[in-house]
Amino acid sequence: MTRKYFGTDGIRGRANGVITPDLALKVGQATGLAFQRGTHRHRVVIGKDTRLSGYMIEYAMVAGFTSVGMDVMLLGPMPTPAVAMLTRSMRADLGVMISASHNAYEDNGIKLFGPDGYKLSDEVESEISALIDSDLSPRLSTSPALGRAKRIESAHARYIEFAKRTLPRNLSLEGLRIVIDCANGAGYKVAPEALWELGAEVIAIGVEPDGFNINKDVGSTAPEALIAKVRELRADIGIALDGDADRVLIVDERGQVVDGDQLMAVIARTWQEDGRLSQPGVVATVMSNLGLERYLAGLGLSLARTAVGDRYVLEHMRSHGFNLGGEQSGHIILSDFGTTGDGLVAALQLLAAVKRQDRPVSEVCHAFEPLPQILKNVRYANGKPLEKKPVVSAIEAARQLLGESGRLVIRPSGTEPVIRVMAEGDDRDLVIRAVDDIVDAVTKAAA
Repeated sequence: MTRKYFGTDGIRGRANGVITPDLALKVGQATGLAFQRGTHRHRVVIGKDTRLSGYMIEYAMVAGFTSVGMDVMLLGPMPTPAVAMLTRSMRADLGVMISASHNAYEDNGIKLFGPDGYKLSDEVESEISALIDSDLSPRLSTSPALGRAKRIESAHARYIEFAKRTLPRNLSLEGLRIVIDCANGAGYKVAPEALWELGAEVIAIGVEPDGFNINKDVGSTAPEALIAKVRELRADIGIALDGDADRVLIVDERGQVVDGDQLMAVIARTWQEDGRLSQPGVVATVMSNLGLERYLAGLGLSLARTAVGDRYVLEHMRSHGFNLGGEQSGHIILSDFGTTGDGLVAALQLLAAVKRQDRPVSEVCHAFEPLPQILKNVRYANGKPLEKKPVVSAIEAARQLLGESGRLVIRPSGTEPVIRVMAEGDDRDLVIRAVDDIVDAVTKAAA
């Protein structure tokens, strides 16, 4: 199956380098044709984050969709989960999110959702890739059948109400001082407003996007600014979203970062107590800490592991009936509410647990003691360094070093030329040594 255009999370690359107006137009045409089923008037919703290149890609895709007869509804800057939700609620045939998530502003990407709000399967992406590479001119619409485009002004309010309804009707966040960091990204309007409407005292940072500053020294991949603000204001909690607001990290009142593993642990225990888990377990990836697995086992819950990528977590959840899953990086999928990771909704579930337990966030969110885990990234220019003999030998030696009490995960990134090397175990010194030996081997092989 070809992966010429699509990675693990849609199409992503340097704006006006990989993601050009020509490609965006062809993606619009190809995807529009792939999702034209039946004789009704077909519709697509398009959201984006705050990157400067979003304008270029958005209008190129509008041209592509309208040229094959699809009507376009423009949402403006909106979180990825909002686009997925609105695709379903507005009965669209297709949803598009223009974003490169946590990447710097120079990159951009195209995420696609089917009419059910779920990301597309590998098979459908392969079909679209083939259409992109084909001559579509014979299939373009006639002049009377061209699509129209309009902006949807109510999109923000609709998503805010959706997020608020994921909490019990009588739950208020009154009394909580919350600092929220929106990464100068897609959630910069809706997230602070939702928290304020729920009664919290809200201090918002990362809410001044200028087209260039998305994820720059703010957001879930750079929590230092949030940590400083939480400490400065003696806030009860800090919430950090990423550029498209589908992931979240928490900072407790002491300024300590709480990752996705701890969030899943808190939600799992809360939902288990309430009888809300559809299966006795959680779905996570190979990157989740072994401490989470041991903690869940103590509750009588399983931890199913998948390949890295929220799409794989979601596929396992859907096929096996789980309603809670996610990634250590902060993608938390609550399938009772949505079809993809939702940073704001996940944060609200945590806030509900904090209000319920009436304890500091540092106590609520320290469900387990993580095992020592080291993750390092090695950038390479070209080739396949993992296939070279010295790297293979280093990986095998590291596995033997860690033994049965540790785990080792080595994988190439699906969105950038990077090899990710992760190891964990009870002995921190052995973990560090295992990672460093592999990183050295990959660095030399990639030189």
